[in-house]
Amino acid sequence: MASNLDYTSPSTQFTFDVNKSLLFKKDNNNFINVLGVQQLNTLENVSLLDIFLSANNVVEPHYHQNAAELVYCISGAATVSILNPFTKQLLNYPITPGQVANIPQGWWHYEVATVDNTHLLAIFDAPTPEVILGSDILKFTPANIMAHTYCMDENLWKQAVAPVQPSTYIGPYTNCNNGTVYTPQQYVYPQYQWPQYTPQNQQITYITQYPQY
Repeated sequence: MASNLDYTSPSTQFTFDVNKSLLFKKDNNNFINVLGVQQLNTLENVSLLDIFLSANNVVEPHYHQNAAELVYCISGAATVSILNPFTKQLLNYPITPGQVANIPQGWWHYEVATVDNTHLLAIFDAPTPEVILGSDILKFTPANIMAHTYCMDENLWKQAVAPVQPSTYIGPYTNCNNGTVYTPQQYVYPQYQWPQYTPQNQQITYITQYPQY
């Protein structure tokens, strides 16, 4: 129990409708609802994002500075991509209903829906899912610092990041006119195959297509 919460108070909450707690909406098929301690005050070290995506939409690259994340696929299909900071390798995990991908706290990651009507549940071990978004990093880091640090032309960098909107959350933008049509194969390089079910007392074999990172 939360030590600072009065469970006899009329303001104590034990239920909440997550459908009424919108975090971000791109359109009717791509949006994110949130549940944290601000919405349900009896929560302790748990919170969640309820994520709805259509094919080729991306929960933008980001990391959670205060929590690990477990992504559960309810319907549809998505690929969860994680940058392992210890091996410097990008891991790609396709998930379908009933499958999960686990993202340690502070690891850079993103999710791409590979079919329409994809529904993901992101569960966090913190009362509020704090986040640092890639779009905010790109937009708010001074161009002269990026250019000086990485030996780039400052004007070219400014031009490259000009279309970036802070707090993108779900990309690409509805008004994106870059002339490129993406397919799931361009986003995803699967590195993991789910094992077939085996009876108890038999070892489950995990198959990797490429070296783990």
